[in-house]
Amino acid sequence: MGQPDRAGRGWRGWTVLLWVAAVTLVLAEGRRVRQPRCPAGCTCTKDNALCENVRSVPHTFPPDVVSLSFVKSGFNEITGGSFVHTPALQLLLFTANSFDLIDEDAFLGLPHLEYLFIENNKIASISPYAFRGLKALIHLSLAYNNLETLPKDVFKGMDALTKVDLRGNNLICDCKLKWLVEWMHHTNATLDQIYCSGPPIHQGKKINDLLPHSFDCITAEFASYQSLKFESISVEAFTFGKDQYVVFAQPFAGTCSFLEWDHVEMTFRTYDTIESTSTVVCKPMVIDNLLFVIVAQLFGGSHIYKRDTSANKFIKIQDIDILKIRKPNDIETFMTDGESFFVIADSSKAGSTTVYKWNGNGFYSHQSLHPWYRDTDVEYLEISNKPHLILSSSSQRPVVYQWNRSQKQFERRTDIPEMEDVFSVKHFRVKGELFICLTRFIGDSKVMRWDGAMFKEVQTFPSRGSMVFQPVSIGNWQYAILGSDYSLTQVYQWDTKRGQFVSSQELNIQAPRAFSLVSIDDREFLLASSFKGKTQIYEHLMIDLSN
Repeated sequence: MGQPDRAGRGWRGWTVLLWVAAVTLVLAEGRRVRQPRCPAGCTCTKDNALCENVRSVPHTFPPDVVSLSFVKSGFNEITGGSFVHTPALQLLLFTANSFDLIDEDAFLGLPHLEYLFIENNKIASISPYAFRGLKALIHLSLAYNNLETLPKDVFKGMDALTKVDLRGNNLICDCKLKWLVEWMHHTNATLDQIYCSGPPIHQGKKINDLLPHSFDCITAEFASYQSLKFESISVEAFTFGKDQYVVFAQPFAGTCSFLEWDHVEMTFRTYDTIESTSTVVCKPMVIDNLLFVIVAQLFGGSHIYKRDTSANKFIKIQDIDILKIRKPNDIETFMTDGESFFVIADSSKAGSTTVYKWNGNGFYSHQSLHPWYRDTDVEYLEISNKPHLILSSSSQRPVVYQWNRSQKQFERRTDIPEMEDVFSVKHFRVKGELFICLTRFIGDSKVMRWDGAMFKEVQTFPSRGSMVFQPVSIGNWQYAILGSDYSLTQVYQWDTKRGQFVSSQELNIQAPRAFSLVSIDDREFLLASSFKGKTQIYEHLMIDLSN
């Protein structure tokens, strides 16, 4: 009886085992059914997949695929995370497709990818983070696309790279691609010979032969920094003690407005004022640590003020002879032979441009240059190491005066030919050579160079309605700023190779009359007076175009 029972229990056990095995087989078959199959438009073998003419990147592939290729496909871009479902990929190839954009994190989730070929496509744009995460990649080909540039550091973090192929692109070797040249000189990866399609300076050259210093990528611009709620006709920056100040002549308010730099708020703020009438020039002059301000008034005479440091205010110390100075238009201060002078250009019919000299107690008339000529501007400069003045006038060509050291006076030397109706003359130097900017309200303004015997024309600028054409030097940068009543202010930058100014920037200033530069806290500011609008302050900023 015992044996049949054991035999019976044995058969029942086998039945249960067979049932469990059958269920297991069915479940396994179900799992195989649910496993990803080869997508439509693709051909799959055990570990390879080839897709042709697909309209999007499929998201389902067999899990064992390690090599995936796309040929003649119609999708427009490779979007982020397109291959997170194929983490085992070791090789990925795109050729003869129509997409033109590779998006950020396009190849995210491919830790084993070693070979990436993106060739013969229409790529014009690659995200800076397109290849992020491809730490195992050893070979990258972007050959024969439409690439003109590559985003900076696009290969960052790809330390395993041994080969990069960029042939067949129209790469422009400008500042945006300077980083690639720097990278090429530090990477262990090899690159085939690549040729520059531009700019002209590098066109046809091999990128492999360029060096980082082959690129001139530092530029500068004047950026709007502060707007002052008053109109002004002149501006002067000066140093007194150890501090920097700025003074504006405000003809309508009848004041000289002094500003100082607020080192905490980082703005220019009111320091003091001198009350006057119809003020056209406020010219500061420091002599033996004393601050004087020559205030030229269109009506009511001109005066000299001194800064009383004990009372912390300006006091008037002297009037200027109204018979000599009837209609002042410009003031220039200078030192020669160890003595301090200033000269006032008089633009009236009956006045006389006059040089004044400091005698220790005050200023006295030292020399009248010439009457009746309606002088509009006076510029002090050294020509061949000798002191000179250039007077511009509405009635004659600019006149050049030379200082006679024995007689201690200026003597007429020559004039500047073919330059009638010059409103003002300003000078600058480039590598020791002397140049002048001549402003004309009607007619072209000009830049001229001293050739050892006379001034000769270098460049002409259309300048209808211009009242100021002023050179400004900042470090190694030389600018000329041309302001007009009828158009935007034009900023020109000196091009050493051409020996001329080239257009650099436009500034929106209403009726500018003067510009002045002030250096504070290792920063450079350009102050622009405006006759019909708000006085403007700009900061000179250095810009690295390779960033």
